[in-house]
Amino acid sequence: MERRIIHVDMDAFYAAVEQRDNSELLGQPVIIGGKPQSRGVVSTASYEARKFGIRSAMPLIEAYRLCPQGIFILPDHSKYRRVSDEIMQIFQHYTPLVEPISLDEAFLDVSGCQRLFGDSLHIAQEIKDQIKSQLDLTASFGIAANKFLAKIASDLDKPDGLVVINRENIAEKIWPLAVQKLWGIGSKSAAKLVELNIKTIGQLAKSNPDLLAKTLGSWGLEVYNLSNGIDERPVIPERDAHSIGHETTFSQDIRDQEYLTRVLLELAQDVGWRLRRAGLRGKTVALKIRYPDFKTITRSHTLSAELNQDDVIYQEAVKLFIANHAAQKSIRLIGITVSGLIREEQVSQQFSLFTEKEDKSKKLYQALDKINIKFGRKTITRARLLKDDETK
Repeated sequence: MERRIIHVDMDAFYAAVEQRDNSELLGQPVIIGGKPQSRGVVSTASYEARKFGIRSAMPLIEAYRLCPQGIFILPDHSKYRRVSDEIMQIFQHYTPLVEPISLDEAFLDVSGCQRLFGDSLHIAQEIKDQIKSQLDLTASFGIAANKFLAKIASDLDKPDGLVVINRENIAEKIWPLAVQKLWGIGSKSAAKLVELNIKTIGQLAKSNPDLLAKTLGSWGLEVYNLSNGIDERPVIPERDAHSIGHETTFSQDIRDQEYLTRVLLELAQDVGWRLRRAGLRGKTVALKIRYPDFKTITRSHTLSAELNQDDVIYQEAVKLFIANHAAQKSIRLIGITVSGLIREEQVSQQFSLFTEKEDKSKKLYQALDKINIKFGRKTITRARLLKDDETK
């Protein structure tokens, strides 16, 4: 089975978050970094600001010279981290193999996820849609058989792009690009290659690998392989997941309490499924609610024992919902997260066998999951989650 790697790169992330949270900034040249008179550099610039030649790492004084009408904003890293966590949570719904590169960039290995979620293109489109609907942000996606090609692909159609590179179109999509697009090729290495009349990735791919090794040292053979689409590096998760959750953003604000509790049931089912598939249990259930004005509350409850059963997650989430949500208020987003995770094999014997009811519940979920894995997600689900016409 060929590897399928997705590279996700958020579009002008810091600036886009500020524009989302302040409508007065929409359509304006926003420059994140600090006051223009300071000695700092640009962290991120909105696409409106980039039209003036402003780019990341540019001195703020230079940015001000190019765009004096720009809106200069100090970065709010704690806010960007919170939004990044929400993005990574969306990724984790589809695969545990997520390698964050920064707050706004990550690799996902979705090889073998097709049975659950469809092919890599379908998965990428779903993630793109969720980032837009849940967070009101855009991202660019690259899909390929390895990390290098996927990263190149995500940069070919920014912003809000989605590009697939296969073995068959490497020459068409990759070879015309400048050699500086290759990882590790900076200005000095590029100058050495220009002396060899190598200016594009295609020229590099057709060059003599021994000559490249002589010119660039040990890195020469590596860039030769990359230029030919060869990259065996795996996607390595940064760390074990500390929580597993799922949330949904409504296309219209919802006040109907019955509908909202039905959504909680579906979210609990998704979270329970992911916990069991990952061989995990968690001790703390958290409910997240976001209102139309983007005010967000999170409330949690810690249990006496670790769990991964849908019904227990749902019961705890509903208790939190009833205790903390004013029924007359509409909701924009609602989500459930389970944290305090441990591996199934770490569950002590007193918990794994503490009641006959627990043992029967575990066997029931194992049987249901086995059917859903074989025939597709939610082949067996709760009647309450079926549409009316499906119950006739």
